[in-house]
Amino acid sequence: MNGRTIWITGATSGIGEALAKEAAKTGANLLLSARTESKLQEIVKELNNSYEGSFQYLVLDLADMDSHPNKVREALDMTGGIDVMVHNGGISQRSLAIETSLEVDRRVMEIDYFGTVSLTKALLPNFVQNKKGHFVVVTSLMGKFSSPMRSGYCGAKHALHGFFDALRAEHHDDGLTVTLVCPGFIATNISKNALTSDGSTQGTMDEATGAGLSPAECARQMLKAISKKKAEVYIGRKEIMGVYLKRFFPGILRKVVRKAKVT
Repeated sequence: MNGRTIWITGATSGIGEALAKEAAKTGANLLLSARTESKLQEIVKELNNSYEGSFQYLVLDLADMDSHPNKVREALDMTGGIDVMVHNGGISQRSLAIETSLEVDRRVMEIDYFGTVSLTKALLPNFVQNKKGHFVVVTSLMGKFSSPMRSGYCGAKHALHGFFDALRAEHHDDGLTVTLVCPGFIATNISKNALTSDGSTQGTMDEATGAGLSPAECARQMLKAISKKKAEVYIGRKEIMGVYLKRFFPGILRKVVRKAKVT
């Protein structure tokens, strides 16, 4: 990553913040984005005080898709060019499908899927023109198989896999790379911030998430996958086995998820 410019969304907490700090150690130049300017300023200041390299921020709302073309132009002007676009921003959901308002499903899809696709399409012509560029998409193991209480979230993450698998095929000859990152349980605030059936936040940490891998370890594994230009990477502990159960023993997986203790 030394000398490469990486743009990270959702950079003010969890995996995004950890990735920024781990990438800074490698000599990467960073453009960090999220909605909260004060938090972005804090992280950029910390990075500038600790590491060499260029560390900048750009306030960005994934839900404000009309702004994305201008935000991409700003990003390119600020950095001189983006080498790696890390789509990390998003929200989660924790509620039974039958109880969940369609507006909650729509909000999750708008931010996690359409927001990511919108920003991708705004940056894509630049990557194609330069005959290089790397999209890194933080989906989830829930993009490979599904779990109760996460129907809207799983739908959005599955959709990301469909879109970016197609994009990878369409632009292979243009020198573009796509890496789909599928974390399992990572000790972030994702469950606390998850939307419930009426759109309010859950506000509690589920046990499995709290006991998950540290964001720093997740970030280190992500950087390895990015540097190797892997098409897909699974990060976690035993929950990764769900991917292989889905592929080889789908009936067993269906029984496992029905009995899983999830919140």
